[in-house]
Amino acid sequence: MTIKRNTHTKPEPKSPIYHAYTVRDGKEGQKGFWTRIGAFFAHDDGEGGTLLLDALPLDGRIVLRSPKVEDDE
Repeated sequence: MTIKRNTHTKPEPKSPIYHAYTVRDGKEGQKGFWTRIGAFFAHDDGEGGTLLLDALPLDGRIVLRSPKVEDDE
């Protein structure tokens, strides 16, 4: 009797090409408040990607920004 083992390995996890944020306006003269709510991962074929959200913005606006080095640490 031969036992077949799953020889497929999980692909290496991809890094997001964008982080998703919701931005609340600051009070007069102050900067806005940015909260990271998800990430965007590109498809291998280059024809779009997947946006994974951990939360939804109240105003419906999502800002996508490239990750900075300190974000990944």
